[in-house]
Amino acid sequence: MSRRETPASAHAAGSTAPPAAGRLLKDTLAAVEPPDREAGESLRQALAARLGDTSRLGALTDMLGRYAAATRSTPAALAKPPKCTIISCADHGVAAMNLSAYPPETTAQMTANYLLSKGAVANAMANFAGSRLLVADLGIRVPLPPLPGLLDCRIAPGTKNAAKGAAMTREEAVRALETGIGLAEECFAKGCRCFLPGEMGIANTTSSAAIAAALCGLTPEAATGRGTNISDERLKIKIEVVRRILEVNRPDPTDGLDVLQKVGGFELGCIAGIILGAARRHAIVILDGFNTGAAALIAQVLAPEATGYLLPSHLAAEPAHAAILKKLGLTPCMDMRFRLGEATGSSLVADFLDAAIDACRSVLAGGREANTERHAHARQRQYAAPAEHASDTMPLPQHRTGSESAPYDNAVRALPPLETAAMEACQKRIDSLAKPICSLGRLEELAVRLAGVTGLARPPKGAKRALLVFCTDEIAPLQRRLQDTFAAHAQAPVTIAPLDPALSIDEAYAFGYERAKKLAENTPLLGLALAEAPNDACGTKSRLLREALAHANGSPADEAADFLSRLPASLRAETAALCGAVCAAARCRSFIILDDPATELIAHCIERLHPELRPYILHVQPAWLALEIAGGAGIVACLGMRLVDAALHMLNDMKTFAEAAVTVANDGPGKGRQGGEEKGLST
Repeated sequence: MSRRETPASAHAAGSTAPPAAGRLLKDTLAAVEPPDREAGESLRQALAARLGDTSRLGALTDMLGRYAAATRSTPAALAKPPKCTIISCADHGVAAMNLSAYPPETTAQMTANYLLSKGAVANAMANFAGSRLLVADLGIRVPLPPLPGLLDCRIAPGTKNAAKGAAMTREEAVRALETGIGLAEECFAKGCRCFLPGEMGIANTTSSAAIAAALCGLTPEAATGRGTNISDERLKIKIEVVRRILEVNRPDPTDGLDVLQKVGGFELGCIAGIILGAARRHAIVILDGFNTGAAALIAQVLAPEATGYLLPSHLAAEPAHAAILKKLGLTPCMDMRFRLGEATGSSLVADFLDAAIDACRSVLAGGREANTERHAHARQRQYAAPAEHASDTMPLPQHRTGSESAPYDNAVRALPPLETAAMEACQKRIDSLAKPICSLGRLEELAVRLAGVTGLARPPKGAKRALLVFCTDEIAPLQRRLQDTFAAHAQAPVTIAPLDPALSIDEAYAFGYERAKKLAENTPLLGLALAEAPNDACGTKSRLLREALAHANGSPADEAADFLSRLPASLRAETAALCGAVCAAARCRSFIILDDPATELIAHCIERLHPELRPYILHVQPAWLALEIAGGAGIVACLGMRLVDAALHMLNDMKTFAEAAVTVANDGPGKGRQGGEEKGLST
């Protein structure tokens, strides 16, 4: 039966009546303690002792340390946290100022989408991250029909117009915060240890811009962005409205309640309360984008130690987000060009955290390695014989030095073109999904590129994948542990391809081509990696390649045609094999996912010679993920596969505007482009 569920969000634990106004908030603020930084440092030291160089996991090490400090986890007790995505919904009176690309009733329509159609970004990302999804009504203006599972936390039918005075009363601000605290308490009692807050409320980026301006000392121009991707004309209006909000209300930056009351929103107060409630219970909160960052600023003013319970995710498209993260003392770990607040980036980070915890547990466990067949060749140093001739579809190219040619020219000449019809159909569907136009940035790009590579307008979830790792020496047990853990997380079978370092460039190229061809013929996703030599410092191959092939700033040297000949002899075979693998995968219509800086640099050299290969290659780090993982073995490639999985969840789990009965954009690039081909859409 459809119903509106009422949580004990405004009630103290175990109480049957609401406490005096502000009592729960005061008790929570008094109970917020600093995170256990010793626990975090203990975990970092344990990892350093086992890894030798924590750059093998890069920023994931800091992520693990913050998580251990927040949850007070010892290395032995570290465990993946149960997750809960909480979408707080409320309307804003300032929406009447014509600030958004969508009308105010969109808040109610999207709330129904979460619970009835289950076709919003929040649904898709919760599915991807394995997170429980909760939806709370803090103050939706349009009356809603009974919705199954909707949490009734209504404070009022939306805030007042902050451009004309305070958005809410101080008592309402307290209720918004206490609602979030109560939700965190209830979820914690049910086992949740990782919170992914999100929000839905037309014009809420206007409130967040005012909060950021007040608490980060920004001008309205610096604080205000395009939100739902509005036009230049509407952006000018929005900036002036933010200016008016600040002038009329003059929020006190030393009083978080005053800022929330005067310029905030009910859903933003709820998110701030979730942060405070999670901090009180020593749970972690992963921030999403601009709006959750603004809510975190409110929590920081109220309880500065609460920031120790936060993990950052992406750098949002809104201009003030960088200032917000700086004020919170957080560094984003990805740039996915998101402009949406439905737990998009935070779901990705939650997934990466799970993988990092599994890897940490595996590394710290030690013990003997699994005696799998796929490691036997590497351990015994028995190299597979080089192919005498590549397949009949790719005659073995003759290597010539200088600027004449490179050994992969023949393969690239026969490269199949991308399926543009599939790409156009994929983009058309993405534009019609119930979200602001282009709001999922690089996930949208991923889906479209995969459509072009595979020829499928809607590639299905669970795309088959493989990880191919080249090595010329035994793979160290520790490196194998990390490789196995991340590959298992990405559900990617691993193929180790040991090759004799004495192979000629032509032989190594053919070797890599044949190994990749066997995998790529029926595998849409292929990760490519090199393994570090057992006695080398982490990142040695990347350093040697950079010295041979790159300028001081890290960019590839101009003389790319003969780059194989300029390499140290110890790296030529693996590099040539990787070149062969790239060409084979592209010719077999497999999407290539790169790994560490070594594979990145090699791929850049290939692309400079043959730009037509670029659409087939995904550069994961540092272009998209700022994780600073230095070692090879496929860790970054596996995380790149998870980015693809998130894109496929978006493409397959979400519903269109028509399917979800949500109104399309009336301004900006989405106007006339979203859902126009589908019958029954509002215009």
